[in-house]
Amino acid sequence: MLLDSVLPRLIRHGTLRLRRPDGSTATFGGTRPGPQAAMALTNRAIFRRLVMNPGLAFGEGYMDGSVEPIEGSTIYDLLDLMIFNLAQGGSHPALRAGEVLRWLRRRLLDLNTATRARQNVAHHYDLNGTLYALFLDADLQYSCAYFPTGRETLEEAQALKKRHLASKLRLDRPGLEVLDIGSGWGGLAITLAREHGARVTGLTLSEEQLAESRARAEAAGLSDRVSFELMDYRDWKRPMDRIVSVGMFEHVGINHYTAFFRTVKAALKEDGVALIHAIGQSEGPATTNPWLTKYIFPGGYSPALSEVVPAAEKAGLWITDIEILRLHYAMTIAHWRARFAANRNAIKALYDERFCRMFEFYLSASELSFRRWGHMNWQMQLTRSADALPLTRDYMLDAERAAAYPHDPPPSTGPRQQVKQDAERAEG
Repeated sequence: MLLDSVLPRLIRHGTLRLRRPDGSTATFGGTRPGPQAAMALTNRAIFRRLVMNPGLAFGEGYMDGSVEPIEGSTIYDLLDLMIFNLAQGGSHPALRAGEVLRWLRRRLLDLNTATRARQNVAHHYDLNGTLYALFLDADLQYSCAYFPTGRETLEEAQALKKRHLASKLRLDRPGLEVLDIGSGWGGLAITLAREHGARVTGLTLSEEQLAESRARAEAAGLSDRVSFELMDYRDWKRPMDRIVSVGMFEHVGINHYTAFFRTVKAALKEDGVALIHAIGQSEGPATTNPWLTKYIFPGGYSPALSEVVPAAEKAGLWITDIEILRLHYAMTIAHWRARFAANRNAIKALYDERFCRMFEFYLSASELSFRRWGHMNWQMQLTRSADALPLTRDYMLDAERAAAYPHDPPPSTGPRQQVKQDAERAEG
């Protein structure tokens, strides 16, 4: 079989045990250490699909039962084996050919007009709102959490993420006007208003998120300071003191990066501060997996910083700070996967088995992209002028310390001693 000639080139580390529809078995790899997994291919058609279009067929095969983990393996185990080998130089000719074709078409694939952007957002975010409540944290933060020690609960890490973002926005006085581009279910906007006295306007393209956000702001008694609009960021015209955007830049489209940053600049007051948080790739520009594009995030792409920085420069913005968050999203998604598994029956009742398998594949592949394949998160702080912020980053740490010790003055210690004290507090 043709697949039998492809798999030895792909599986160089670890071991894959394969069971065919006729019950016969084969083992691939086994000469170098790596992940172990086993799968059954349940019909003949999947063999050809895995040879001709593996980037799409593997996920679809799991969704329809043509690819079935066996012998105690899970879809996470299978993806771990595949992604680990691809990251270590394993090859599949059709994967390489598909990558080349997508690269040639990437600007067409990522053309994200206002109409197309709304359609893409509705595909993923206008699902039954109960779904997200069954695997996200209580505040419905659908983006990378922040794990200073790695031992935080999901709720703690998401609260720390919001605190981390606020420290970089320098909300040093009440009443600052903040524009939240891609405001999700409103958790960040509500937090900035409640804990920092900001006046926040959130922009979303999701009808579901808009309704939930407005209801949450009203329930929190913050409707006078927090509002949400169903609006494309390109339509915003009024200058604001601060701009924050978390997990939205992946949906901008590579053709629109410079226009995005020009919009940010136009929407900032002269002394304003913007903060963009997004998924990135540490190994340079790439393309989006076709299964992810078709089933999860149409129009989505996680850029390398080498694609983002030139666009910010062309827009005439100062890049005043960049931080790379490594493995934080892998830990975040691990929590989501565990909660999804614990609530699988409830989610299946909302949708069906195929949907559950689709989401399991998505969450597993996403987590492994951060563990094995160079994905990370970046946070970029931007200003219009060189003197909009203090000359050192101390104010960020001071703001986070003040939030961590709300009833006492922050300890006046050096950075090393502070790290030690924070670790001791986390342990005790």
